[in-house]
Amino acid sequence: SHFHPNYNFWYFGIVWEFTNILSFWLTSLLAVFYCVKVSFFSHPIFLWLKWRIVRLVPRLLLGSLLISCVSIIFSATSYYINIQFISMKLFARNSTMLERLEAFLWDFSTLQKVVVLVIPFLLFLASTVLLMALLSRHLKQMKDLHTGHSNSSLEAHSAALRSLAIFLTLFTFYFLTVLLSILDVLFNKESWFWAWEAIIYALVSIHSTLLMLSSAKLK
Repeated sequence: SHFHPNYNFWYFGIVWEFTNILSFWLTSLLAVFYCVKVSFFSHPIFLWLKWRIVRLVPRLLLGSLLISCVSIIFSATSYYINIQFISMKLFARNSTMLERLEAFLWDFSTLQKVVVLVIPFLLFLASTVLLMALLSRHLKQMKDLHTGHSNSSLEAHSAALRSLAIFLTLFTFYFLTVLLSILDVLFNKESWFWAWEAIIYALVSIHSTLLMLSSAKLK
């Protein structure tokens, strides 16, 4: 869209939006799965979820795909209607009503995109912060007692905390970057913004892959 400002970029925008939504939901599910498998609570609901989480993974993946598809159908419809509005304004005598409808549709489409991204981000945030709090408390207890725990166990907990901290930081930057793009806060996006997007996307993808490959359960 930066180099070819015409309607063709809208089709690319639909694909870009679909991959972003799917990435958000898959990353959030990874965080929830990681939290459930690593942490421990005595609550019956949590114990049931811990026992069933592996069997629920295919359904959760399918649900993420369906949510992304439904969301992109709304977005594609909004894109198409916007194109029609632009064409109609060229021939309409009074385009005030069309401009109001176009503004309403744009606001509704933007709100829908934000909601679809905010929900998985909140799931990711809650799971990651909860797991980091539990690991920090457990690590502190291990250091205070330091009996019956080897250095390898302490190092494993410390490595998990570092990995989660990196995960949280990268995904938060990812969320803010996509949010800025959707809300169009930076009206004149310079080259640094496109480079920033590419770097964030690459880091999130690489780190998620390394996180999964580092654990047999996540594999």
